[in-house]
Amino acid sequence: MSRVGRWERALDAAGVREAGLRADYGRQREQVTRYRREVAVAAGLLLPERTVPHVIAAAAFMHRTDTLLDSGPLAERRAAAARWQQEVTRSLAEGRTDDPELRPLLHSAEAHPELRDRVLDHLAAAEADLDFTGFDTEADYQRYVDGYSLPGFMVVAALLGPAGDQSEYRAACRTFIDGSQRLDFVNDLAEDLAEGRLTVPRDRLERHGVTRADLEQGRDLPAVRELLGGLLDEADRTLAEARTVIGLVPAVHRPMVRCIVGVEQLTGAAARADLGALLRRSASPAKPAALRLLAREYLRLRREDRRSRR
Repeated sequence: MSRVGRWERALDAAGVREAGLRADYGRQREQVTRYRREVAVAAGLLLPERTVPHVIAAAAFMHRTDTLLDSGPLAERRAAAARWQQEVTRSLAEGRTDDPELRPLLHSAEAHPELRDRVLDHLAAAEADLDFTGFDTEADYQRYVDGYSLPGFMVVAALLGPAGDQSEYRAACRTFIDGSQRLDFVNDLAEDLAEGRLTVPRDRLERHGVTRADLEQGRDLPAVRELLGGLLDEADRTLAEARTVIGLVPAVHRPMVRCIVGVEQLTGAAARADLGALLRRSASPAKPAALRLLAREYLRLRREDRRSRR
């Protein structure tokens, strides 16, 4: 069956009937495929058809929000973020919008009411990233995870979680995003520093005898490697603990969630393979390993589906 056929079936299963709305979802699928192809491919292969368009809409919303927060001088970004928050909040309250990039979000929020609250939570937390200048302590980092990282992650994660009370699931997601955010900060160290952002707590630098200048100038020192390796150790331990999240989602979503956790662990391994290189660039999972992970989950899903049909 062609990808087009699979996508059309997914739109049908998600209740997306109107031609214009189907086109809106289709454009968002193209956008997500361009900037996060692995997400679009994994969702299409591993999630129930009825869930795929809603995940695409949530991911596209996150991308547009992130673009507004990241583009231009701070004053312009702050004004754009305020306008966006007002527009999204009003559209969700009224249940209608003329913005083709918001129509899929509204439809998905109607199908999954929990999405509405998670979107509003994320928009309310956006200022935390605009005002980010760095962390003095580990406690500051943990507040950032609670105030910004977790609300953002839950926009998509809420669609994969259990029906009804998601308190236990949210706690497990919090563990996951703690490990994932720490990994991202280590892995994106060079890019963040180039943009004037120091994402390693300052007290951690002092503990290892490392200065900001050491990191900015790419000094591949033993103390720098010890610092980065220790942060990756913490990320690894937290991501290992976060695997409990897999058992908290409906069985039909577990292949996707296992893949999400697995990709983070592969990224951690790639970062650890050359600590000094992180001072110059980010690490990415080896493509063969990532493809094996995706193929393993897809084949497992197919086997389980065949057993259920017997």
